Amino acid sequence: MTPSALGKTTPPGRDLKRRFLWLGLTMVGAMGVLALQLYRLQIIRGEEYSAKSVANFVKEVRLRADRGVIKDARGTILVDSRPSFDAFVTPAFCTDCSKVVLPKLAELLGWDVEQRLKVDEQIRTAKRNAPFQPVAVRIDLTRDELDRINARRDILDGVEVVPVPHRNYRSETVLSHVLGYMNEITQEELDRLDADGAKYALGDYIGRRGLERYFESRLRGVDGVRKEVVNARGQTIEELNDKLGENSVVPPQAGSNLVLSIDMRLQEEAERAFPGVAGAVVAIDVNTGYIKALVSRPGFDPNLLTGRVTPAQMAALVKDPLQPMINRVAAAHYSPGSTFKVVTQLAAFKSGLFRPETTVNCPGGYKLGARTWRCHKDSGHGPVNAKQALQWSCDTWFYKVADTIGLDPIAAMGKELGLGSPTGIGVLGEVPGIMPTSDYHDRLSPGGYTKGMALNSAIGQGDDNVTPLQLALVYAAIANGGTLYKPQMVQRIEDLDGHVVESYDPQVVRQVDINPAHRKAIVEGLVAAVNEAGGTAFSKRLKDIVVAGKTGTAQVATIGSVRLKKEQMNFFQRDNAWFAGFAPADKPELAVVVLNEHGGHGGVEAAPTAMAVIQKYFDLKEQDANSPQQRANQPYVLTLPPAPKLEDVMLTRGVPHAGTSNAAQH
Repeated sequence: MTPSALGKTTPPGRDLKRRFLWLGLTMVGAMGVLALQLYRLQIIRGEEYSAKSVANFVKEVRLRADRGVIKDARGTILVDSRPSFDAFVTPAFCTDCSKVVLPKLAELLGWDVEQRLKVDEQIRTAKRNAPFQPVAVRIDLTRDELDRINARRDILDGVEVVPVPHRNYRSETVLSHVLGYMNEITQEELDRLDADGAKYALGDYIGRRGLERYFESRLRGVDGVRKEVVNARGQTIEELNDKLGENSVVPPQAGSNLVLSIDMRLQEEAERAFPGVAGAVVAIDVNTGYIKALVSRPGFDPNLLTGRVTPAQMAALVKDPLQPMINRVAAAHYSPGSTFKVVTQLAAFKSGLFRPETTVNCPGGYKLGARTWRCHKDSGHGPVNAKQALQWSCDTWFYKVADTIGLDPIAAMGKELGLGSPTGIGVLGEVPGIMPTSDYHDRLSPGGYTKGMALNSAIGQGDDNVTPLQLALVYAAIANGGTLYKPQMVQRIEDLDGHVVESYDPQVVRQVDINPAHRKAIVEGLVAAVNEAGGTAFSKRLKDIVVAGKTGTAQVATIGSVRLKKEQMNFFQRDNAWFAGFAPADKPELAVVVLNEHGGHGGVEAAPTAMAVIQKYFDLKEQDANSPQQRANQPYVLTLPPAPKLEDVMLTRGVPHAGTSNAAQH
C-alpha cells in the first residue's frame, strides 16, 4: 500500500510524549493535593492530630459530690465541708516520674523517707493496674504548698491540683465520738467496696466511727464525671473539648443531710456543767428514746484525725491514760453503784417477799456467815423501809433482799430492762455490759457462785457492769411505766433542698412488766432522795422542778480498814460518781445519767450536772414555746471553757485497780 492510500501518520515518539505529559501533570496535581493536606494536618491542625496520632486520650475527670451536712435538731450545722485542694499524680502522664517528678514533689511538700517510699509504691501499683487513674499524693494542701506546686508546674508532668471539699467539724472535741471522723480508704476496703458496686478510688476518704461511718453511703453522694481531651503530658486541649458534645459532663449528686435529735443548746449546757476530766452524760426523751444530749469525755478532734495527723499526735492519743478514743457512753462499762438499787427493788417487789412498807433494821452492816457486809453509814440507819432505802441509799436493806431472793431474780429484772445486752443504737460501737447470774459465776468465778456475790450485785457492785446509755434507758423505762425504747440520735434524713428522704420513728424494744404500784413506790423513793431532807441529793435539788433520782458512788478499789478521802487517793483509785434520774417526777419527759469517772461522791460530783441539764431542758422548752421560730442552717459556734485536765485533779499518775468491792457508798 502506498503512503497516499494510508493518509497522514503520527510519529510514534510524539504520542508517547503526550502520554508522559498527562501522567506528569496528574502526578504533580496529586503531589499538590497531598502537600496541601499535609500542610493542613501538620500546620493548621497539627496539635489536634498530633494528640490523636501520638496520644489520643479522652480523660475522665471526677466531679466530687458534696458530702451531706450533719445538723442538730434545730438545723444548726455541726459538720459540713470547706474548700480545699488535693494534689494528684496520673501515672500515664508522669514522664520521668521516679527520677524527676516525685523527687521534686518530695522537696516541695516536705516528705520524709517513709512518705516518699509510700508514694513511689502507690504510683508503681497504679501504673500497672490503672495508669490513667489519678492517685492522691497529698490531701488538703496548705496555701504555701499550693503556691510551691503551682510555681513548678513546668517540670511536674502528670501532677494536678484539684479542688476537693474537705470535712469540717465545727465543734472540735464536742460530740466527737458521735460524729466520728474520716480518713483514707485502704486497698482492702477498696477491693471489697468495688466488688459491692461502690465507686471509690485510692486516696478517697471514708467515714470512720460514729455517724460518718454508719451513714457513709447516705452522706457520700454520687460523684460526677467530665470528659476532657488531653495531650501526652496530660494537658487539656481546650479546642477539642467542644467536640465531645453534651454528654461529656455528668453532674455529681450531693449526699443526704442528717438531722439529729440532739439540741446543741442542751449539749452545750451538759458540756459546761460536767466537771469531770473523764466520764459521760446522757439525756434522753423517756417517751421516744431520742437522745437530746450526749457527752463522752475526753474526746478527740475529728479535724485532726481527718487531716494531716502526725505520728507524734497519734502516739499521744494512743498513750493518753484517759484513752480519749473510747466512747464512754456506750463502749465502756462500769459498776453502777447505788443507781442500780432501783433494779434490785423492782425484783424484790416482784418476788412478793418484799413490799414498800417492808422494814429492815440497819445497824451499819449485814452479817452473812462469818462476814459483815458494811453499809456506807457505819453507825447504821436503824429501821428502814423501801422508800427510805432509796432516800438514804441504805445498803443493808438491799443486802437483805439479795440474801432472801438470791441473785437470779435480780439479774432477770436487770436483763428485762436491757442490762447485759447491747442497746442496738448502731451509730456507736457498744459493749453489752455484764448482768451476772449464778450460772455466770459458776462458769467464771473460782469456787463458783456464793451468796455474797448476790449481796455485791444488789448494790451495783461486784460483777455488775453497765454503760451510761444502758442505765439511762433503765431509768427512762421506769419513768414511762415500762416501755424500753431503742436509743436513737438521728431523727430524719433530708436531701439538699431540705425535703425529708427518710424519718426514724421511735422503736420499742419491749414492754417490761412493771406493776404500777411497784413503780409508784420506787418513784416515791427517788423523789425523796432528791427532794426530802436526808436524801443523798437533797442539797442539789431544783427549786421549781421535782426530780426523781438516785446518786451512786461506785468503788473501783477495795475499801481498806480506814475510808480515805478522795484527795488522799490516786486518781485512778477514786470512786466513780453517778447520778441517774428523770423529771418531772409526776409526768416524766427527760431522763439524765451522769458518770463522773473517778470523781468521788455521786451527790457532789454528778448530781449538780444532771440538775443543770434538767433545768436547761425545761428553760429551753419554755423559751421555744414563747419564741417558736427555728434557727436553720447556721454553723455551730463553740463557746465553752476548756475541759479540765487530768494533771489538775490527780495527785500521782497510777494504774487503775480492778478490785471487786464489798460495798457501795450512797
